[in-house]
Amino acid sequence: MDLHLIWFILVGILLAGYAILDGFDFGVGALHLFAKGDEERRMMLNSIGPVWDGNEVWLVTSGGAIFAAFPDVYATLASGFYLAVYLLIFSLIFRAIAIEFRSKQEAAWWRKTWDVAFCLASILCAILFGVVIGNLIWGIPLGQDKEFQGTFLSLLNPYALLTGMTVLSVCMMHGAIYVVMKTEGELHDKARRWVKNCIIFFVIMYVVQTMATMLYAPHMVERFKENPLLFTVPLAQLLIIANIPREIYHKQDFLAFLSSCVAIVLFMFLFGFGIFPDMVYSNPGFENSLTIYNASSSPKTLGIMLIIALIGMPIVIAYTISIYWIFRGKVKIDKHSY
Repeated sequence: MDLHLIWFILVGILLAGYAILDGFDFGVGALHLFAKGDEERRMMLNSIGPVWDGNEVWLVTSGGAIFAAFPDVYATLASGFYLAVYLLIFSLIFRAIAIEFRSKQEAAWWRKTWDVAFCLASILCAILFGVVIGNLIWGIPLGQDKEFQGTFLSLLNPYALLTGMTVLSVCMMHGAIYVVMKTEGELHDKARRWVKNCIIFFVIMYVVQTMATMLYAPHMVERFKENPLLFTVPLAQLLIIANIPREIYHKQDFLAFLSSCVAIVLFMFLFGFGIFPDMVYSNPGFENSLTIYNASSSPKTLGIMLIIALIGMPIVIAYTISIYWIFRGKVKIDKHSY
């Protein structure tokens, strides 16, 4: 357990936290247009209203951690994924604008326009994050100078797009469960039906993604072949996923949401364990891959940053817990609502 491995785990924890928190944000946005009428859509927005901007703190923290601990990885991804990153940032900003601007006017056309913008931006964010993950699994062409040798269009390969759709399906399932947990009445009952459809969508994408990974990215399963005990992780994930419709059926909404969170954490674990020790897998030219050792900062920098992380992470976690505790319970529409 050296500093390089510790920082690899810390980055993984931050990214998993972001995937859980902003994952349901994106899911609620992707499902937004399925809600009918102004009041239902306001309830959808207000279910995430107090927390969506705080959730993105985890993304900023993750980016800062990668920049500090693995600067070569940050530089390669920022330059190689330049257009994709800017498109992602634009979508995140446009999504925030849609949330804030929607209720500034009473006109129906105004609100419908921002509803569409919010939905499309949320879908695009989820797919783009999936495209990034898909390319990290598939591998990107890197030169000996650690520079990206491909183009923006090469990032939109079939496997990356498939991963993007899989991430979207996870977010939609996660978001639907969150809406069930946070609403009541007619919207609550409608969201229960969304959960069933989203689970079907997710299971289909999960199976296709797993088959594609085993066929076209065999390096992701090599470590599991070496240690058969590790297959308990995907088995546990399948059991957790199967528990979601069970908890929904028994109207244990929080337990269903908790199961969804655990499933996402296990997804991140499988991803991290599959690519380890690589941070950016080079395909072709495996020898040019960026690992946690050849792309990291100096041991002294990692040590100093670890002290800062041990101070800062509890603050971020405490802030997140306090916000969710303060705004717990069902959504109510009042004069302060979106």
